[in-house]
Amino acid sequence: MKTADKLNIIIAGTGYVGLTTGLALGYLGHNVTCVDNNTALIDKLERGISTIFEPGLEELLRDNSDDVSFTEELFEDLPRADIVIIAVGTPSKKNGDTDLSFVEAVARNIGAAMNTEHPPVIINKSTVPIGTARRVETVIKEVLERRGAACSFCVASNPEFLREGAALHDTFYPDRIVVGTEDVQALNLIRQMYAPILEQTFTPPQAVPRPEGYSLPALVTTSPTSAELIKYTANAFLATKISFINEFAAIAEKVGADINEVAKGIGLDKRIGPGFLKAGVGWGGSCFPKDVRSILFTSSQYNCELQLVQAALEVNRRQRKKVIEKLQQTLKVIRGSTIGLLGLAFKPNTDDIRESPAIDVIQELLDMGARVKVYDPIAREKYKLAYPEQNIVYCNSAAEAAQESDAVVLLTDWDEFWHLPWEKIGDSMSQKIIVDGRNMLNSDELRQLGFTYTGIGR
Repeated sequence: MKTADKLNIIIAGTGYVGLTTGLALGYLGHNVTCVDNNTALIDKLERGISTIFEPGLEELLRDNSDDVSFTEELFEDLPRADIVIIAVGTPSKKNGDTDLSFVEAVARNIGAAMNTEHPPVIINKSTVPIGTARRVETVIKEVLERRGAACSFCVASNPEFLREGAALHDTFYPDRIVVGTEDVQALNLIRQMYAPILEQTFTPPQAVPRPEGYSLPALVTTSPTSAELIKYTANAFLATKISFINEFAAIAEKVGADINEVAKGIGLDKRIGPGFLKAGVGWGGSCFPKDVRSILFTSSQYNCELQLVQAALEVNRRQRKKVIEKLQQTLKVIRGSTIGLLGLAFKPNTDDIRESPAIDVIQELLDMGARVKVYDPIAREKYKLAYPEQNIVYCNSAAEAAQESDAVVLLTDWDEFWHLPWEKIGDSMSQKIIVDGRNMLNSDELRQLGFTYTGIGR
């Protein structure tokens, strides 16, 4: 798709946010250059090979070859850029604070190559602590001063709200777009960049169809500080919502209720809503754990105790131990048992294993002397690379992971696990025990097949 309002956009970073944003903006008709200092990643992307697993991404990469280019060199296109988007990694430090070294490195490069006659609007899209827009501005000004140059430029905050596994959907069809800037010219340029999304004037990609009944997204304009806080507040709230339903799952088990029914009953209340009310082994991934720790660190600097958010983090840690407790209740003795685990990714439709519940569950089982067999349809190779020291058996199917196992534990609710031949699988197991860490399976059917079934809060 082409538009008359084509902008030259540089995106620093080709992770989930950078690559997804770059391909989407290229599809909308802008001239996009994605920059990354990882030679292997750039080589793959230039050959049309997606470096992350995300539904629809490879199709968009293939179809977008004329609109999006990839390079290791930020300086080449920067003088012509209208907008530079910073989308590099912001990992956690040990104390929970956010490591901004990659963000600041990009800022220094921008300052070194900026065309002072045509300065770009700089956008922070990485999840960054409050005050980072001001910090990036300071770093760029310091570099400009060393160059003996000066100009007026704007650093805006434009946080992402992308779900892994649905990142392209959330880019093209967002609930809202938040822009934190008090510069009218910068705001107008960012509005121009997002105009096809705000007005939904583009033809949807075949791989990412427009949802039926989708209405136009809101454009929320704020100060940079408010935009930065919006991102953390949103993720802290969603993490708390999951931990909240997990706390009530414990009560449901004690009194004989089903937490799935409870969640449905409260989720129909429009004040609450059904999202993020799935009880289970807890949340993981690249966002919730890191962002919760980061906002807790920030709040401590201001002597502002976020007790609810701290409690959500503690509940999530405890929730992972529920799997072990349930295995102990059914198997009695875990040492010497064989446990088949289904799922390594922290959620379905992604190969991301960061902060996945599987990591803690597997290590705990190994420490307790169990033999562990695992299967995941996508994340297996990433897990093997990340945890080569774990002595586990990697399987090519769910049935293979269950074979001769004393129990099967479901940790990721991949669609394929809905349709497993459980009767046949049960016949191959040493003991027919299932711990459903995502409450996705039909407990009545499994019990009729002779399984000892236990879920979370059921």
